[in-house]
Amino acid sequence: MANVLDLIKKSTTIVADTGDFDSIAQYKPQDATTNPSLILAATQKPQYAKLIDDAIEYARKKDGSIDEKVEWALDKLLINFGCKILELIPGRVSTEVDARLSFDTEGTIAKAKRLINLYKEVGIGSERILIKIASTWEGIRAGERLEKEGIHCNLTLLFSFPQAVACAEAGVTLISPFVGRILDWYKKSTGKDYAPHDDPGVLSVTRIFNYYKNYGYKTIVMGASFRNTGEIKELAGCDYLTISPALLSQLSKDTEQIEIKLNSQKAKVNVEPKVTYDEKNFRWDLNQDQMATEKLSDGIRKFYEDGVKLKVELRKSLTA
Repeated sequence: MANVLDLIKKSTTIVADTGDFDSIAQYKPQDATTNPSLILAATQKPQYAKLIDDAIEYARKKDGSIDEKVEWALDKLLINFGCKILELIPGRVSTEVDARLSFDTEGTIAKAKRLINLYKEVGIGSERILIKIASTWEGIRAGERLEKEGIHCNLTLLFSFPQAVACAEAGVTLISPFVGRILDWYKKSTGKDYAPHDDPGVLSVTRIFNYYKNYGYKTIVMGASFRNTGEIKELAGCDYLTISPALLSQLSKDTEQIEIKLNSQKAKVNVEPKVTYDEKNFRWDLNQDQMATEKLSDGIRKFYEDGVKLKVELRKSLTA
């Protein structure tokens, strides 16, 4: 009997949300996503020491201050993980730019190009990479320009409809709306529990998916940051879903017969008016959404904090 994971794979591309190679090999996803938090967790495991050592040696050969060498070491470490992941999957890996650049369009573009060049140094073409950027106004503008240069982007930390619309209008390759973090906020704010079909994160992604399909946007919708398998089942049929190893394991053991909830035909049932965003309206509508404003800010801070922890460890190695 087919399990739920196999059933979902028939209509949705499954992406592994992890930096752990064993989990990727076990569940055989099409793509994989990483972020500073996942890489930080992976580097605590001894089997990844060689990747760290290689990044340190690479950085030591670069000219510049110790701070500049730490930056090179971190970037090279991200690429080392990305390359190992690409050996295990047929598709693409997402590699994230520094969270400090979330409000810096030019800085984001420069960092993205540096990461792409580091991949090219080891023979990996840009077609196998998604540059992961926070869905701020500045990040979306960076994504728009990078896409025009053939560098594909994954706009992450997406919590609201205005962010999704602006990303689609910018022509980015993929967005990552964070289902579970939306649920977290509403549970804390209201004190309520939510069934999967009433889950605010699920409803947000469903709305975005339907809007994209109605108006012919090519941007891929990839639901992310899940808290339970119920959310995943409700979003079966979404373009992509990026799922942690723990939830992939649960889905692989679940033999429930599920309904594919999302598809282009169902999307046409409830058509909402088309909208567009300039910077002023984007900032206003995002500001009016308390959940999205708080979770975007919180997400940037957390990714930054884990990036700092990585740099502290790399600095220790570089100065040893």
